[in-house]
Amino acid sequence: MLSHEKVWAAIDALAARHSLSASGLARKAGLDSTAFNRSKRYSADGRPRWPSTESLAKIIAATGSSLNEFLTLLDRDGGPAAPSRQGPASVPLIGFAQAGDGGYFTDAGFPAGSGWENVELPGQVGDGAYALQVQGDSMLPLYRHGDVLVVEPAAAIRRGDRVVVKTTEGEVMAKVLMRQSQRQIELLSLNPEHPNRVFAKDEVEWIARIVWASQ
Repeated sequence: MLSHEKVWAAIDALAARHSLSASGLARKAGLDSTAFNRSKRYSADGRPRWPSTESLAKIIAATGSSLNEFLTLLDRDGGPAAPSRQGPASVPLIGFAQAGDGGYFTDAGFPAGSGWENVELPGQVGDGAYALQVQGDSMLPLYRHGDVLVVEPAAAIRRGDRVVVKTTEGEVMAKVLMRQSQRQIELLSLNPEHPNRVFAKDEVEWIARIVWASQ
């Protein structure tokens, strides 16, 4: 079934197929470079925003793809709504320090490159999921040093969700989403000894939902 998450996951998959970020795909198609940013995929009140048919036509033409190719990606790369794999899931394991460095992620929050150490999970996760290993005590009492957080960049994010956020300055943190508007993102700290954070939208590189944690 067609869904908001599947359409955006197909756009991300088309970009990755041509070694582009979501911003790079938008620029290649002659669109604003922020047209496909995660912050543009939901309105200030949390309602899903859909890409226009004109935008889809432009990215298909710009990549030399066909409508059938895009429909195949739409059917296959549906994020959390995609068909489950058989057996235990295996996802790349990335340290928080690596997550803060440049070049390890696309601007949609998907891990870039290969050669990661993998970690086995007891259940299934959506395509594009990866694991982050907690370092330090800033996330106590919820998450301890060494815990593994599994993140799904394609999963829808709503108020109250636990999320991982990367800022444009390279800071990576796990928080609770308190509020998201067109101008800013408000985050609640998991550790009461650490302050809550408020960022302007253009200060956030990506935000992704935590869907599982080893504890």
